[in-house]
Amino acid sequence: MKFKFSVLSILLLLCGCTEGSKGDAEESTAAANVEVLPFEFLLDGLDRQRKVRLYLPPDYALSDESYPVLYMQDGQNLFDQATAYAGEWGVDETLNQLAQQQALKFIVVGIDNGGDKRMNEYSPWENKRFGPPEGELYMKFIIEVVKPYIDNNYRTKPEPQYTAIIGSSMGGLIAHYALHAYPHVFGKAMIFSPAYWYSPQVFEFSKTHKAALDAKIYVMFGDKEGDGMIVDTGHMERQLKEQGHPRQNMLFKRVVGGEHNEALWRQEFSSAIQWLFAP
Repeated sequence: MKFKFSVLSILLLLCGCTEGSKGDAEESTAAANVEVLPFEFLLDGLDRQRKVRLYLPPDYALSDESYPVLYMQDGQNLFDQATAYAGEWGVDETLNQLAQQQALKFIVVGIDNGGDKRMNEYSPWENKRFGPPEGELYMKFIIEVVKPYIDNNYRTKPEPQYTAIIGSSMGGLIAHYALHAYPHVFGKAMIFSPAYWYSPQVFEFSKTHKAALDAKIYVMFGDKEGDGMIVDTGHMERQLKEQGHPRQNMLFKRVVGGEHNEALWRQEFSSAIQWLFAP
């Protein structure tokens, strides 16, 4: 497989939105219905702790509804300009607007990335350049620690059809893996600018570990992200079609002028979430 990344793209992948890169002096832009959970979760087997950010629907306290849950990577980048690496996604503002205009409501669990361990945590497959894989342990952390806590303490719809895994770049790679490795947990995946280049094993794995046929897969990328991105996403689209995943349950979107950055991911988030949860 051919791929070509600029120096800036590699830096974005390595830095991956680590908190603190902009300092703490900048004023928070997170909406009032976003909070940082008051304790950090332990990643068993990795001897690390992780901060989790939580978005609740605007009327959560006034309602007895239960809600679908979005598990999103790179939590530092989702809600707050003060903690974002290169601009926030504006997930809170977007979902507040969808809640008001379309009554489309979600709980969002934003899991912070591991800084210099981000590349390793977001891949279950080794890349000799970046070191040993930790993606399996990271996903077990989400499934066995974070998700049970959220389901036990908040009004969620825990079934796969209401549970989405979301990420961009390396986060897109681990989201792809999660949908295929754990079809009994995740029924939807938003995969932005996926780093399929990181390991060719993603293609072999997807042949032997298939997503559920009713799982919805949304893959988005920009046409300015490099030839490798276009080739690899095209390869994955053809493979999933050949494997028999229903075409109505997957969408591969190529954005004209799109670059590998938060601006693209922010721009495309609203349409992607509406497609994934369309009736």
